[in-house]
Amino acid sequence: MMRRFRFLDLLTIGFVVVLLISNLVGPKICQFGPLRPSAAEFLFPLTYICSDVFTEVYGYGASRRAIWLGFLAMGLLAAMGQVAVALPPAPEWKGQEAFATVFGFVPRFGVASLVAYWAGEFTNSYTLARLKLITRGRWLWTRTVGSTVTGQAVDTAIVILVAFAGTQPPAMLVRMVLSSYLIKVAVEVVATPVTYLVVGWLKRVEAVDTFDDRTNFNPFAWQGESA
Repeated sequence: MMRRFRFLDLLTIGFVVVLLISNLVGPKICQFGPLRPSAAEFLFPLTYICSDVFTEVYGYGASRRAIWLGFLAMGLLAAMGQVAVALPPAPEWKGQEAFATVFGFVPRFGVASLVAYWAGEFTNSYTLARLKLITRGRWLWTRTVGSTVTGQAVDTAIVILVAFAGTQPPAMLVRMVLSSYLIKVAVEVVATPVTYLVVGWLKRVEAVDTFDDRTNFNPFAWQGESA
């Protein structure tokens, strides 16, 4: 019988909530000096930190489960956003244009996020699981930062190019990719001490420290927790 954990479901719910909010605020482009990040870049990196915790503590199987649940939730958000925009507004309601501006962009940004999220999260989780085997469980920072460097490179390039291609000049797209990537990696580096604390605490209270030495890393192999 599959083992049940005290905090895995709660972490998974938080992961999905952050993911959905990131998609809603993502279309806004911000300005910080020469940087042009999306508003999502200040929240979305938390999903990578969660993914690191899933993989480090519970194993690749638990991370794969959370990634797919997030993927399905994002797909539902994009679909329902379009349905809500298409429904006829009441004559006395004056918010249709603003509503359509926000949710009308969700399908394209949703597709970009779905593809980028799927590829980036699995790259992140796979890298961390492999690095844990290579380092024999030592030097957690090499895994959290190393997996973010690879995963966020894949995620950022895909989401920016798919979501904004044709709406921004090529130079701006490059600027956005670099800005977003640097912010995401910086957030991971800054959050490393917190990640250490959370991982250490969860390993103690859950009494688990999973090594994926016999794990099937196929992202389509639906399995539960590795432990």
